[in-house]
Parts: sequence; C-alpha cells; structure tokens
Amino acid sequence: MYKLIRSILFKVDPETVHTWVMGRLKMAYNMPMMRRWMIKRYAVDEPSLSQTLWGITFPNPVGLAAGFDKNAEYIDPLACLGFGFIEVGTVTPRGQGGNAKPRMFRLPADGALINRMGFNNKGANSAGPRIKRRKENVVIGGNIGKNKETPNERADDDYEQCFEFLYKAVDYFVVNVSSPNTPGLRALQEKQPLTNLLMKLQKMNYELGEGKPILLKIAPDLTNEQLDDIIDIVRTTKLHGIVATNTTINREGLHTATSVVEGFGAGGLSGLPLKQRSTEVVRYISERSNGQIPIIAVGGIFTAEDAIEKLEAGASLVQVYTGFIYQGPSIAKDICEGLIKNGHFSKKARNN
Repeated sequence: MYKLIRSILFKVDPETVHTWVMGRLKMAYNMPMMRRWMIKRYAVDEPSLSQTLWGITFPNPVGLAAGFDKNAEYIDPLACLGFGFIEVGTVTPRGQGGNAKPRMFRLPADGALINRMGFNNKGANSAGPRIKRRKENVVIGGNIGKNKETPNERADDDYEQCFEFLYKAVDYFVVNVSSPNTPGLRALQEKQPLTNLLMKLQKMNYELGEGKPILLKIAPDLTNEQLDDIIDIVRTTKLHGIVATNTTINREGLHTATSVVEGFGAGGLSGLPLKQRSTEVVRYISERSNGQIPIIAVGGIFTAEDAIEKLEAGASLVQVYTGFIYQGPSIAKDICEGLIKNGHFSKKARNN
C-alpha cells in the first residue's frame, strides 16, 4: 500500500510533501482514537530491544535522524510510529531560511536523496520550549550547528548558545560539524578547532548541570588518518560517542543518469549509496577504539538486515532518514521485528 502512496507523493516537490504529510500526521495524533491506533499499529514493545547508554534507556535501538523534524514540531506523532529515540534539528542559535529552493531531490533508481537544505530552522530558542512540552515519553537528541553567516572563527559561540538554549530540554546532544551544505562548516572537523570547540562544550556541560551526553556527527568522506584524529579527539575531550555518518559529497556508482545528478547540483547524498561507506566508518572507529566509543550508525538503513550490518560493525544504536521516506511509517516496526526474529540482542546478551 505504501508503495502506491509513495508513487503519488513522489510526483510532488519533496519539501511540499513533507509539510503536508507531517501536518496530516499531527492532526491524526491529536485525535485520541488515532493516537491509540498508531501506537498499536507501529510500536513494538519488546524488553530485549531496550538499550541503556549514558544512563539513558532507549526502548529500542531504532531512532529517527536529525533533519526530519528540524524544529521539534512533530515529536509526539513521530514517537507513536515506534521510534526508540528522535533527534531534532539541526538547530542553530538564530532562525534562518536555509539555502534557495529547490534544495532537495529524489533519486528513486538509487533509493537516495540529495539535499542542500542549509540548516533551515526557526532557532534554538524556538525549539527548546516545544521539546519541553512533548507529551510522549521519548528520548530526544538535540543536533546543533552554526548559523550560515557566522564565520568559523566565531563558530564556538553559536554552538555554545545552542547548547545553553537546549540543555534542559534534550536528553543528549549531537555536535554537527559535518554537513556539506553550510560553507566552510566541514573545516571545523580539523583536529585543533574541533578539540577547542568540544572542550568548551564539555566545560559548559558541567557548569549547567550534571552533564548531558555529547556526541559528534562526522562525515563519511573523512580519510582513515582523519578518523584516527577523530578518535583521539573523542578520547581527549571525553566525548560520549560518535554519530556516523552524515551525508556524502561523493557521486560515484549511482544508477541515476549523470546528467540528471549534475542538474541537481551541490548537496549531500543520503540513502542506499551511502550504506557501504557508513558501515566502513562504523567498523573502523569500533575496531580502532577497541569498541570503547559508542556509535550511533546512520546511512542507508532501509531494512532489519541493514540495521544488523551496522550493529555487527560496532554500532550500539541506528538511525533512519532516507529509509523512512522510501519505506514508509512502518520502518521502525519492521526493523525491530527483524531484530527480534534474528535474536541480535539476545545473542549479544549471551555473549556478554
């Protein structure tokens, strides 16, 4: 059924469809009977799937990646679709419109998307109160970034402002320095500026309270030498983990015609073409760190088999984004049921 619906939705601009569909989902959630139906239809209640990281209990390991609910406007209805956690954002200190439209493109032949959204959001001071008002008991991550007009030498100020705005609202933070859609942002992944930024955030972390988990979201386009630097930075700054990976600027191996891809222009590629590289990065970090760095894996996860691939490579949790768009509202349930059938976490518990 969803494939038929998708074929209709894919005839319309992606951003228009997103706004319309999420508006309908929110309306459904506000009807008590529909809310109960959504939970019954899509949520999987299975204790073996529950994971505890950083003192946070995740009811299942399948989360929704940042970018889908940029302004924390749809947390409650999305929670009813069975996600174990939801990451909002990327949020910047001040609201901004993002890049010029059109800025999101579908590649159905590849199961992929290209986007150059540019951190379009309403600002951290707008997202924070909405997160606090959520009704559903769902784990929330806050993905934070810098405003486009902020020069890199003042980027730390933007991240610190976001951190303070969201501190009492979210359960964990993700520092996003890896989006390809904000000019110069990926330069912040270099060792010294990144170390300085994370040290400042860790200092704030314990000045503001007992400390929230802070993770770093990295690009899939880093070399092994750069990944080694990331591992060193995580250890030096006592960061809590890594989100691997963001979108890629690589366009190799696509089935979509080159002329079509080039016509879309710049942007980050997500979906199935990213799956292999994302898994490689997860495995590399896990092996080089002797499994000591918790990893949230994202990139090309459409099925339970895709999720198991990431978990066996060393991830503790997984996130979906493009897979959600292509597979539909049952993706979290389908992956969770596949994990139960495979017995992945039961086997892991016995091995431990």
